[in-house]
Amino acid sequence: MDREAIKKVSRIVIKLGSSTLTNDGNGLDQNFINSICHQVSQMQDLGKEIVIVSSGAIAEGILRLGLNLHSRKIDQLQTAAAVGQTGLMNCYDRCFRNYDRKTAQILIDHDDFANRKRYLNARNLIKNLISLGVIPIINENDSVSTEEIRFGDNDSLAALIANLIDADVLLLLTDRDGLYSADPTHDNDARLISSIAIEDKKLEKYAGGAGLLGRGGMVSKIKAAKIAANSGCETLIAGGRVDNVIQRLMDCEELGTFLYSNQRPLTARKQWLLGQLKHSGCLVIDPGAVEAIKEKNFSLLPIGIIKVIGSFKRGELVKCVDKDDCEVARGLVNYDSSETRLIAGTASSEIVNILGYQENDTIIDKDDLLIYLSGSGNSLNLVNCAKKAKLRNIRQAALTG
Repeated sequence: MDREAIKKVSRIVIKLGSSTLTNDGNGLDQNFINSICHQVSQMQDLGKEIVIVSSGAIAEGILRLGLNLHSRKIDQLQTAAAVGQTGLMNCYDRCFRNYDRKTAQILIDHDDFANRKRYLNARNLIKNLISLGVIPIINENDSVSTEEIRFGDNDSLAALIANLIDADVLLLLTDRDGLYSADPTHDNDARLISSIAIEDKKLEKYAGGAGLLGRGGMVSKIKAAKIAANSGCETLIAGGRVDNVIQRLMDCEELGTFLYSNQRPLTARKQWLLGQLKHSGCLVIDPGAVEAIKEKNFSLLPIGIIKVIGSFKRGELVKCVDKDDCEVARGLVNYDSSETRLIAGTASSEIVNILGYQENDTIIDKDDLLIYLSGSGNSLNLVNCAKKAKLRNIRQAALTG
């Protein structure tokens, strides 16, 4: 897709950050939100399907409760989110009613992505709302999320929602004009990057840090664009307060930064796997298994397992590491941890003799594996091993564990 193709898209996810929605930390900017609602209503008149992923609840709650703006204590943020969410949705509902539009509030947490049934239920709910002309307004469920399982920023959530509903374009509206070659506040030679491939190696060095109110920043937006690309969704990063920005972006005006991918989308099941933020255990695998998985797109067999770490149930997500503790893959196991310990290092033909039964020849089927080339921290290079793809497609996933 190039910018010209944007005119023809039908389903759009729009993400709005706290720094864009608020008056410099002084609560929600209702005039700005009304402007966004007007623009979204215009898009609906043109036949576009719109989903909004909105931050702002914590910022609004902090103001209402008189809390410290710099607080990062999880209990205070949860409290602020619970108080602020009512104000946030009230503002959206009131503004959209000015244009005779209906809204729906959806709060998402990790469990909604981790559980396959809930994942599909969320997908059906959002699509049903869209079909009725209702505008879903989605936020992370900050009031119950904890530091260990939270998405971390609504950029990643917006990208996962884009995957969930097969969106065509993800609009990340921020307090900056787009992605720059350097920090424009410190470098007069910094230039706005109009268009760049997600696979471009220069992309990472262009990113900066997060703002005061937001947990995101350009780093998280780039990660979000990479996640969105897994379902064939392209990303636009632009200044949310640019006049009539949504309409102008949809008219292919050269605003902001267009992040595109030339790579093949992942299958729906692997998109779901990509949304998993937690793993339940770890399998240490030998060099032969590493090569078989990464180079030959094979399933993980019990004979390739050196050690089983942790406790997990059948069907849960585990990570696979090599002998140097470098993550190789993640996937859904066919046996629980106790069973896997018994058959680790043995041939598949011996499973029935050891366990007395045999559910599967493999520990993890290749269709249930996300495979990584290399990486550090929370960013790993994902290889798409879909059956029909003969060439490996490199992705960068924002997975934590």
